[in-house]
Amino acid sequence: MQSFCTSFDRNYLVRGLALYRSLRRHCPDAELWALCLDSVSFEVLRRLALPGLRGVPLESLEDAIPGLRQARTDRSLVEFYFTCTPLLPLHLLKGHPEMDQVTYLDADLFFFANPAALLKSSAPILITGHRFSKDLRHLERHGLYNVGWLTFRREARALECLEHWGAQCLAWCRDMVEDGRYADQKYLDEWPARFPVEVLPQKGANLAPWNLGNYGLHETPTGVLVDDEPLIFFHFQGFRRLARGLYDPNLAVYGQHPNRLLRNAIFRPYIECLDQVAREWALTGRDTMTTSIRTGRGGIGKRLRGLTALGKGLFSGRYLFYPEGP
Repeated sequence: MQSFCTSFDRNYLVRGLALYRSLRRHCPDAELWALCLDSVSFEVLRRLALPGLRGVPLESLEDAIPGLRQARTDRSLVEFYFTCTPLLPLHLLKGHPEMDQVTYLDADLFFFANPAALLKSSAPILITGHRFSKDLRHLERHGLYNVGWLTFRREARALECLEHWGAQCLAWCRDMVEDGRYADQKYLDEWPARFPVEVLPQKGANLAPWNLGNYGLHETPTGVLVDDEPLIFFHFQGFRRLARGLYDPNLAVYGQHPNRLLRNAIFRPYIECLDQVAREWALTGRDTMTTSIRTGRGGIGKRLRGLTALGKGLFSGRYLFYPEGP
């Protein structure tokens, strides 16, 4: 059995369940441990009782990690969520001696193929680079590596890395670039020089809006190729549902626009899975995929600015239209 973990609150619940469904589809023996960042998400997972999906209540992590409950009081909600990232895999490895390794996944990932090939390496720690396209290299100030996929084996150096990273995030985990740090992510820059890390070389691992410009994508009968390598998982960072059947793929901010392949072979399967999950498990009212991890509802001025941007986006072709189920 392959062990994975993720975290989400009620706003990312449907996205987290889509991640689970795509992972189990391609890796049927996968076990996904989900840190439930609020009581609503934990209660939904308890009610659904899905095979291979285990909810972890936030309280259990706060009870086990000294200083975590206090950290909630001196940072924003999203900064607190970032703080939890290294603590979840550390908590699982310490509490489950039968677990040989665990891979942390961001909740907005979606699998298009079995990730088994990514786990063949014997390195104690596996990470992915951002691989920013040439015109986006300035974004490296947020980190050379992405937190979306992180594998830690039950080895002393991997555990040491998690302990060190956890202590760093407990001490400072701001949603800003400051003194060479950024959230939970910029800390990874030092890992290759300090710990036994392998940066996964597969182009189809963590394909994302910020690195699409590096590759040619090709649709084949067996799936999408990234240059000549299979697409394994895509990172739908910033993806939002704007209205019924209308979605923002968050490509424009990275200089990309949804072409036919992106629309039909990458975003359509994701949107269909989100819609299916929400309807099948009666979650439509709980998560409409309209929120960002960083923002909630704004005032009237913010909503008016959003409507202006929506109008511009409709004419520019930056948004996606798909019919939804009943």
